[in-house]
Amino acid sequence: MTGTWAHMTAAELGREIGKGRIHPVELTEAFLDQIESHPLAPRIYARATPARARAEAMAAASRAKTGLRKGLLDGVPISWKDLFDSAGVATEGGSALLKGRIPDRDATVLETATLQGLVCLGKTHMSELAFSGLGLNPVTATPPCLNDDRAVPGGSSSGAAASVAFGLAPAAIGSDTGGSVRVPAAWNDLVGLKTSVGSLPMGGVLPLCERFDTIGPLSHSVEDCALLLAALSGGAPTDLAGATLSGKRLAILETVALDDLRDRPAQGFDDAVARLGRAGASIARLSFPEAAEAMALSAALFTAEAYGIWRDIIETAPQKMFPRILERFRSGANVLGMDYVAGWRRLEAIRRNWAAETAAFDAVLVPTSPILPPSADRLLTDDAYYVTENLLALRNTRVGNMLGVCALTLPTSQPSCGISLMAGPGQEARLLKLGAAAERALR
Repeated sequence: MTGTWAHMTAAELGREIGKGRIHPVELTEAFLDQIESHPLAPRIYARATPARARAEAMAAASRAKTGLRKGLLDGVPISWKDLFDSAGVATEGGSALLKGRIPDRDATVLETATLQGLVCLGKTHMSELAFSGLGLNPVTATPPCLNDDRAVPGGSSSGAAASVAFGLAPAAIGSDTGGSVRVPAAWNDLVGLKTSVGSLPMGGVLPLCERFDTIGPLSHSVEDCALLLAALSGGAPTDLAGATLSGKRLAILETVALDDLRDRPAQGFDDAVARLGRAGASIARLSFPEAAEAMALSAALFTAEAYGIWRDIIETAPQKMFPRILERFRSGANVLGMDYVAGWRRLEAIRRNWAAETAAFDAVLVPTSPILPPSADRLLTDDAYYVTENLLALRNTRVGNMLGVCALTLPTSQPSCGISLMAGPGQEARLLKLGAAAERALR
């Protein structure tokens, strides 16, 4: 690939396009060439969209030439998780159940991003129907992990993270229901943003649990996340100028999030917290026992909704599914309707209590994942190992989904170890500005 394009942020590439130093068509061709030739690309991309990418890049080049660029990312190519509908191109959700499913229009966010000038490189592999945080998918493909080629990359936005980490896209769009942006971002040393439920339109996005599903970017920088969020919504990007940690109040969530924390994630988290403190933030400790209660509700609330959405399709050909994912879906059949309703009523009360308890803080901190990426081969052969690692992989991120927050994961000093900042629902702009200051402190 020409120069260092593969290692530049999306914002840096956009600035170079604006200065006339990078031609959008040449940039897109460079990434398409990488997708075509990289030995790991078949495990990362479910399918590329070269014809679409070239047409969109040519349009971006024309706008750049006439001074009519639509924004900083106009002409920058990105990848999309294979649950965002793309007109005339298969969207299969990482499942043989949906093989050959070709939508006739783009997902709303893909349509909006295209109107903002972003170039669609293709669709990336994912955990089957988005129902796993490991990124293991023996049905379609298991993408690689940046720091350990024997390990899973995190899921369910597994190929999204790998496409950025391995230089096959400047940034990617994924989804997060229980941690599916944050875990693969953390395990591949990226920045990942979980948005608030309802902050972006879900039209044309394959659902998992509609009351928890969110859309979010994976990238090399907080700035990229801010720009991509704006491109997905069609709004103006958050102004990150003047971001500082001085005088900010951060709290470490001690309940649940620090349990069974393994050595390297603990080291990365502790080092990151110390750096944030040295940059001017005050750090407190927060106990919130109701977080444990919320987590106990998660299994019933997630599985009942997921199976309710997918039951009819799954049961037409259950043999096509990875047995462990099938088992997880089917567990939702055992949840009683009255327990589901009561669970949601209790969770909404816990969320109100959480908002009151954390109102004095700018963000709450947790290790993004308490474990390192597990061995892919061992996950397939060791049942006990699979159960343990699968539960722990998403444990800390799921806290945020249950409490209804928006969250941002940043890399730490330890490879494949992230720190997450959680803020209240709808507070993405404030979180991103805080994240920009945290990013500087951590780097």
